[in-house]
Amino acid sequence: MLAVRNLSVSFDTPDGTVEAVRGVSFDVKEARTLGIVGESGSGKSVTTQAIVGLTRGARITGQALFQGRELLAMPEGQLRDIRGRGIAMIFQNPMSSLHPLYPIGWQIVEMIRAHEPVPRARAHARAIELLGHVGIPRPERRVNDYPHQYSGGMQQRAMIAMAIALNPRILVADEPTTALDVTVQAQILRLLRRLQEEHGTAIIMITHDLGVVAEMAHDVLVMYAGRVMEQAPRRELLHAPSHPYTRGLLRSRPQLDAVGGRLTPIRGQPPSLIAPPAGCPFHARCDRSSERCTSTPPPLEVAPGAGVTHRAACW
Repeated sequence: MLAVRNLSVSFDTPDGTVEAVRGVSFDVKEARTLGIVGESGSGKSVTTQAIVGLTRGARITGQALFQGRELLAMPEGQLRDIRGRGIAMIFQNPMSSLHPLYPIGWQIVEMIRAHEPVPRARAHARAIELLGHVGIPRPERRVNDYPHQYSGGMQQRAMIAMAIALNPRILVADEPTTALDVTVQAQILRLLRRLQEEHGTAIIMITHDLGVVAEMAHDVLVMYAGRVMEQAPRRELLHAPSHPYTRGLLRSRPQLDAVGGRLTPIRGQPPSLIAPPAGCPFHARCDRSSERCTSTPPPLEVAPGAGVTHRAACW
């Protein structure tokens, strides 16, 4: 459904050019979930926002084909029609995405009527139906509430209702459960799985939580400093990771059965994207780094002893 090839995104700043995304490629398939994981600043959100034209002022190169149509060269009017109808987004913080001065239902109605010439009454009825579909209690009454009258979990559900209003083919969920407690997080993830099963929607799940990846993703993309470090089916990546960065992420997870002791973080900090290192961007934090790692970036290729769909960028 979506084929991204050699995508690069950079921004000019007073301190220099930020190379936020560098040569990223991946595919998104129908009714499957692609998990994009990595530390903050690794380029996960910028990658998906660039595809749908939400990175104003950025320099973008590469290719992004949505059902055979090139998005990166598409005029704004056509791209606006695809946003919401073809590719919809659930943003990380619903409170900053929902307008505080308009009722939830009004905002869903506005989104529907921006894409379809339907009477307001019919769109309002659709908004009530959508809120009920995502688990908002008494939707016929809560449709007229303002965002501040919803809890955090309900706000996120309202964002999902708005995103699925036009049955998009791809749903981009950008850290949709970060600010929620584990109980509400589980409810949101179950809701997304149910929507995928009912409508065949493809999902891009952006997260730093490997537990979410383990529960939701079919395929996983591990990003670091704007590059893809590893790419594999979920089971292979979790049980037989190839890249030292992926192994470091897995080691740093809190263990529910561990009593006492300290967490195992990855030492050091990610590099500056204004002056990224010449070789592998992870070499300064890697316990297995060699001289070759400091000078030449490794290509993303089939990992030793792995299947053809399991690739890693490591010497």
